[in-house]
Amino acid sequence: MTNLLRRNNEIDRFNDFYNMVDTFFNDVGNLNSFSDTFKVDISEDEDNYLVEAELAGFDKEDIDIDLDKGKLTLTAKKVSSKDESDKEKNYIHRERKSQSMSRTMNFVDIDEEKVGAKLENGILEITLPKSKNDPKRKIAID
Repeated sequence: MTNLLRRNNEIDRFNDFYNMVDTFFNDVGNLNSFSDTFKVDISEDEDNYLVEAELAGFDKEDIDIDLDKGKLTLTAKKVSSKDESDKEKNYIHRERKSQSMSRTMNFVDIDEEKVGAKLENGILEITLPKSKNDPKRKIAID
């Protein structure tokens, strides 16, 4: 009886493993299964910050960029649907997929009036010019 119980536990462990592998490979196309966000790179030179966000598959209309007091928020939303109907079989097949991702970054010394953005080949580039008013100040020691 002990051998039978041990054998069933081993089979259960293998089944659990195979189910995990099947789930992983079946969800590869679903971005939400891995992460609810997108890759963002931020670089800087003397005059600007440059934010580059990978948003492949998104159009300009799917992306919102909000800037409020140095807080930059990028939101990408996409809703797609597929409708296949067959009236002879009285069969309806309809799928919907919704995807929403958001990232927020903070900047302290930017000129918010001169911020610009462009979307090209799935890469969103946002240029944030630095403010000419230096927010840093030297503090004298008494």
